[in-house]
Amino acid sequence: MSPVRIAGAAAHFGRDLDWCLARIAKLVGDARDAGAALLVLPDATLGGYLADLRHPDPEALPPALDPDDPILGKVAALAGEMVVCVGYCEADGDARYNAAACLHGDGVLGRHRKVHLPAGETAAYRAGDAFTAFDTPVGRLGMLIDYDKTFPESARSLALAGAEILACLSAWPASITNQAPRMSQDRQSRLFDLYDCARAAENQVVVVSSNQTGAMGGMRFLGQAKVVGPAGNILARTWAKAGLAVAEVAVAAELARARRVLSHLDERRPDAYKLGHAAERGPGGYPPGNVAERRPSADPLGHAGERDPGAYTLGHVAERHPGTDPLGHLGERRPDAGEPGGDVDRRPGAEPLGHLDERRLGAGELGGHVGGRHAGADPLGDAGERDPGAYP
Repeated sequence: MSPVRIAGAAAHFGRDLDWCLARIAKLVGDARDAGAALLVLPDATLGGYLADLRHPDPEALPPALDPDDPILGKVAALAGEMVVCVGYCEADGDARYNAAACLHGDGVLGRHRKVHLPAGETAAYRAGDAFTAFDTPVGRLGMLIDYDKTFPESARSLALAGAEILACLSAWPASITNQAPRMSQDRQSRLFDLYDCARAAENQVVVVSSNQTGAMGGMRFLGQAKVVGPAGNILARTWAKAGLAVAEVAVAAELARARRVLSHLDERRPDAYKLGHAAERGPGGYPPGNVAERRPSADPLGHAGERDPGAYTLGHVAERHPGTDPLGHLGERRPDAGEPGGDVDRRPGAEPLGHLDERRLGAGELGGHVGGRHAGADPLGDAGERDPGAYP
């Protein structure tokens, strides 16, 4: 339970890979000087992000790197004893993915391909299909990229797989359609902070959020790197400027403190959640006979049709990494990754903003029977108090 120093970076990265590598070296050096054991760099650290989210130019996309590209080895060598998360465009044959790798002097510790793609990205990238937690020298960790953190299931999948720290790599711009005179008043700025804090608090984990700064094409990036504690409290942040947000956190102790009285993952009621496939829905993308009668304005942003219910794995606790749920949030949802639920029996107008349909049900592990846990997995005993049928 000894404290570790954790750093989230706010910095600008463009297309020139040599320049990007030099910038990484400077940030790694600064983080090392600050005593950081974990550094989370932004999305698209190697090669920059898209210059236009609405109509990306296919001739001006970030360079696509193979998973074993030598430049990732160079970043791992720079990392040395530190753990460094870095974003890049990954090539897989003719497919391109918005991807991240978690690196250490010993090599690659974990990988992630962005699961949730906003409309513009679909012209440039293919979607990933899983959320995976993995062990690192600083603790068990999982990664999210940009829009992934909009969806609670993404972070929940990783928490249920035992992740204690969520690394959220972003190239998150200010609002394109409704620009505010000041960054602090920007709608996307507010949401960026909200999601960081909400994902930490609802899963009672540490969130390390990085982001690009500056501008590319018509987009102006928000910065706002931060470290968030398991109570949703911001421990360090950069605001809009480039720099490092560094906080010292005794991760296991902070998680234990946050979960001592209210253990969110243990008090879930998995049989009450209706997390059905979009394919099972009726006309207009809504569950047959239930939400099809909703008002036309009930999903104005159209998110309900964009979920991919194969990305969230809501499985049994017994299948989890040993010791990954010492305080017990990781409950009783069904383990069949492709069938985490049934038709959604929503009230008319119950999902006006529609994020439920961009979820990718099948990418993590959100559930399972508490009786199948490893020894010590539910010391507080809260998991047995759930009532699997209370969520509409």
